Amino acid sequence: MKNPLIKGLLFGLLAFLLSGGASYATTLYLYSSDSGPISPAATPGIGGGLNIDPNALKTAECPINGAMYTVAEQKVWSARRPLYVMIENSVDARPQSGLSSADIIYEMVAEGGVTRFGAVYLCGVSAQDTILGPVRSARTPFVNLASEYNYPLYAHVGGANCSSADGGKTCTTDKRVQALEQLSSYGWVGSKGNDLNQFSIGFPTYWRDYERLGRTVATEHTMYSSSEKLWKFAAGRGWTNKSPDGKLEWKDKFVPFTWKDDANSDKRGTTNTISFGFWESYHDFDVTWNYDAGSNNYSRTNGGSPHQDLNNQSTLTAKAIVIQFVKELGPLDDHKHMLYEVIGTGKGLLFQDGTATEITWSKKDRESRTVFTDSKGKKISFNRGRLMIEVLPSDNEVKY
Repeated sequence: MKNPLIKGLLFGLLAFLLSGGASYATTLYLYSSDSGPISPAATPGIGGGLNIDPNALKTAECPINGAMYTVAEQKVWSARRPLYVMIENSVDARPQSGLSSADIIYEMVAEGGVTRFGAVYLCGVSAQDTILGPVRSARTPFVNLASEYNYPLYAHVGGANCSSADGGKTCTTDKRVQALEQLSSYGWVGSKGNDLNQFSIGFPTYWRDYERLGRTVATEHTMYSSSEKLWKFAAGRGWTNKSPDGKLEWKDKFVPFTWKDDANSDKRGTTNTISFGFWESYHDFDVTWNYDAGSNNYSRTNGGSPHQDLNNQSTLTAKAIVIQFVKELGPLDDHKHMLYEVIGTGKGLLFQDGTATEITWSKKDRESRTVFTDSKGKKISFNRGRLMIEVLPSDNEVKY
């Protein structure tokens, strides 16, 4: 071919086609439930290839939040154990993916006034593969809460650890918040462990997507995974509903909360707005929950905007909201790590059915279930559905 212009154009076109084909193939690979060839019907958000009939009767109770699901979904989750995923709440990470599919969500400050979520998944993602993220690092209070789920699959990207500039001789992280060392001491870490640290797993279970939010974001806000990929990887290690040795079913030592049906419409209250902040000078993390008596749901705003899920564009809702007041310690070290004492006892507030109730909480040790009780010492019965637990310093104000 003697014409250099035509030759250049043809080579450019060929390179574009090859690049586009590689990109398309990569996308299929990343979003496949089994990392193999897939059809459009098997992509996340379109059924996940799990073939769950959404119109089937819902007669199966979720062990995590009491919500009712189909028997087909129950068969899916019965072969699994809970996922506890660290999802960030930095402004540059919003909107997150997958929070609206979580069964229970815990929120508290990670450091510097920036909150993070510990999202528990089992039942709400049984019908389809669900993208989750951005996934961020482990923190001690979240590990203490995750431990209530009897060796859950703990998904995170690294974590607070014995940071050192002298080869490990001197730690610059307070021992009380060395989450990675704690995970190791609990027996969660290793090639057979239930700890799903991205640093030890990598691609394709985890992947980075710099443009998922429609804009270029910094690397720390780009790590994603999916429910099916995490469960599949864990199953490869032997973690299903049972432990790798086949002896322990995760529910054997799990203490579920008590659940109830929604109050009748004529019994619902008029406490319509709940608002609070986590950090006095950071209003990007202020929260408002707005109650709708018709649906008996609370919808969330985050930093003044509706808290949306990128997966389905829905606003995050909850059937019940717990405000758990805890002791705040820190900053504890040069990294400004905070410690929120979720082990012990304290006061709190419960919002459900349009009412506000003063409650107390107690947690004996790391693996014990947090117990929420009313003024008479009776265990709280929560409405079936997503439960949101907001962990606040004991001196923070909640307006309602």
